[in-house]
Amino acid sequence: MPPLAIRAHTATTALGHGRAAQLSALRARRGGLRRNDFGDAALATWIGRVDGVEDAPLPPSLAQWECRNNRLAWLALQQDGLPAAIDAARERHGATRVAIVLGTSTSSIGATEEAYARAGGGAFPPDLQRPQVHTPHSLGGFVQAATGLRGPCVTVATACSSSAKVFAQAARLINAGVVDAALVGGVDTLCGSVLYGFNSLGLVSAQPCRPFDAARDGLSLGEAAGFALLERAAPGERAPTLRGYGESSDAHHMSTPHPQGLGAELAMRQALARAGVKPGSVGYLNLHGTATPANDAVEAAAVAAVFPRTLHASSTKGWTGHTLGAAGIVESVFALLALEHGLLPGTLNSSTADPGCGPQVRFDNDARPVRYAMNNSFGFGGNNCSLLFAVAA
Repeated sequence: MPPLAIRAHTATTALGHGRAAQLSALRARRGGLRRNDFGDAALATWIGRVDGVEDAPLPPSLAQWECRNNRLAWLALQQDGLPAAIDAARERHGATRVAIVLGTSTSSIGATEEAYARAGGGAFPPDLQRPQVHTPHSLGGFVQAATGLRGPCVTVATACSSSAKVFAQAARLINAGVVDAALVGGVDTLCGSVLYGFNSLGLVSAQPCRPFDAARDGLSLGEAAGFALLERAAPGERAPTLRGYGESSDAHHMSTPHPQGLGAELAMRQALARAGVKPGSVGYLNLHGTATPANDAVEAAAVAAVFPRTLHASSTKGWTGHTLGAAGIVESVFALLALEHGLLPGTLNSSTADPGCGPQVRFDNDARPVRYAMNNSFGFGGNNCSLLFAVAA
């Protein structure tokens, strides 16, 4: 596929606001997980909570969109020169020629939980009688209002692959000539449905998650937001580029991956084929790596089937927690940081390698230049997406 330039990109997580905060924490191996302090009856687990959300109300002009999820989106939109990049794209192409494609798992459901709790069986309280925040498209509608972009506005909700799949959707829109640029990204925030829902599945660990560790016993949930601006790459392009994507559907089980990882392997091979890149050329792979026993084993087997043992692959969820619908964009930013700074993160909190996982999985950080970096994001129902990025020429 024709490469797409990434004009701007940013992430806000439990590690801090913006790319510099992410890079600093990854380099220092300083995690962002804390004992769960979210909600009135906090579960005994660890979470990746973003500081400052409670102190950042939306501007008055956007008050109708007020909720935790949109607050976090607004915080992330202010980072790393993104407003200027969006303004420049709107000036170059026109507001109707820039798409918005965003991923989320639960959108603004935290506001809906609050509305039902305060309703007491009656009508929603007046301050929450705002239908636009009680829909899965709340995030897309808010970002459209916040940026003034008027191209196609799409919400992708494929569980934990949501904000990886936005890159593929944007690439199709641009390459088909529907738009000239796309703002992609994803946002998910902590809420009762997320914490108690995953806990009911027996997937939440009582300690900080340990991806690919022999003693791993579940995930740590987190919240995050991130965005990237994509355009067609120009000759001699100096920006990092999206070179390929792969998507597949296991069609195996509502929450369990295919036991042989066939869908995961297919997504990785598709991304490589679309880019015309051989597996041995990839220097870093950010694994989905949730720290659940089944998912990590399946992903490791799929990676070993595709890549040589020299690949440096790791999960960064020990730093941020599993940020669900925002995981794809956050971990794509981490892959881009690896390209830009030669920092290859290891796998935080993990110390005893699972002998069932291949030699590609690394626990320690490394530092060396890489030309290509991949990100894997796999969601419930077998919604798989792999993205391949390349360093600036």
